[in-house]
Amino acid sequence: MKFMKSQMKQLIKDNNELQQRLRELMEQHGLEKNFALKALYHSEVAEGGKYQLDYQALDAPKD
Repeated sequence: MKFMKSQMKQLIKDNNELQQRLRELMEQHGLEKNFALKALYHSEVAEGGKYQLDYQALDAPKD
């Protein structure tokens, strides 16, 4: 599984908890949005993270 900015943005758009977490990362660490997206991906999505299945579902082909 690899980081895709568009999928990560969609995942965050659909999830209030992730939206809040993204804002916190940007404020606490002074990160630009792109870097905060990657940090959030590695902490909450990749390698069995809480939102891994939701992220992978965005990659599934649409019927």
